[in-house]
Amino acid sequence: MPGRGSADTRAQRSTGTFLSHIAPAVILFFLAPLVAEFLLGNLPITMLSSLIVLAPMYGGGALLIREVVRRTRRGWPGMILLALAYGVLEEGITTQSLFNPNYLNAHLLDYGFVPSLGISIPWTLFVLTIHTVWSIGVPIALTETLFPARRTTPWLGRPGLAITCILFVIGIIATTAITLSTDAFIAPIPQLTGVVIAIIVLIVAAFGLKPGRHAAGANTRPAPNTWSVGIFALVISSIFMLAPHPPNWWIPVALYLILYVVVIAAIRSWTRRPGWGDRHRLALAGGALLTYAWHAFPQPSVYLGNSAIDLAGNAVFAAGAVVLIVVAARRLERAGSVAPPPV
Repeated sequence: MPGRGSADTRAQRSTGTFLSHIAPAVILFFLAPLVAEFLLGNLPITMLSSLIVLAPMYGGGALLIREVVRRTRRGWPGMILLALAYGVLEEGITTQSLFNPNYLNAHLLDYGFVPSLGISIPWTLFVLTIHTVWSIGVPIALTETLFPARRTTPWLGRPGLAITCILFVIGIIATTAITLSTDAFIAPIPQLTGVVIAIIVLIVAAFGLKPGRHAAGANTRPAPNTWSVGIFALVISSIFMLAPHPPNWWIPVALYLILYVVVIAAIRSWTRRPGWGDRHRLALAGGALLTYAWHAFPQPSVYLGNSAIDLAGNAVFAAGAVVLIVVAARRLERAGSVAPPPV
């Protein structure tokens, strides 16, 4: 039957095309929770099965944010605002760590606590930053550099976007249920209302940004060397993670604010310079990724502490982070030096 073989070939090609088309979305879906919880060192390698719950929440959130921003052409400013909204949702409603003084018995609200708001200023700034940068921003940036030709284009059709929304909602509900099963704490209604208002304001602000491009040539100085960008990201993010937490809580708060200003000013300047491109984006994301990789070793995991298994798992995830950066760099090299549209 001469037609049978050609039909099978067409089916195989169709399947291969479909898989390659959704590959970026699948990678981001699993990369986000791997970075957020495992590379950080919160969870040991023996708990990889928890990706069943974590991937819909972290990966679904990152993928949903990325797709919405790329479809509406808001660029990275919109991405950051929506990533911050995600952080407020997770820590304000799903885990409620912003308000729970006994969350994981970690005493997160012991210093810098503001009774009128029911939050600790240092902890709030810290945890919202790590979600904005590492849980959402870094995985998106890394995945986009793995597929430079499709960096600014949607990865999902409408059915895929709908499925992502459903998975994200399921992930949030499941994580909330698990949290409540281990700790029955529920924040007061005024605090939860404030969280909802903050999320709405951030979403409105993200969509209030006008689509468009940076003014070309606004800065005549050439873009910095990619190694310099990567080292900058590694040093700044390491300082952030190493910020001291003394009784004088204003010290880490002041340091955080200084770091925010430095990073925003640097990136705003660099992205307007001629020559800025995917390699620089990879350097920024890679530097931050390596900070999580080294930070996992001194940080004990939630369940295994600093046991041999935990440390071995940290080594595996750190090696994976390095491999990911190298693969992305090689893919960019093969793709050439064509500069994609600005962020």
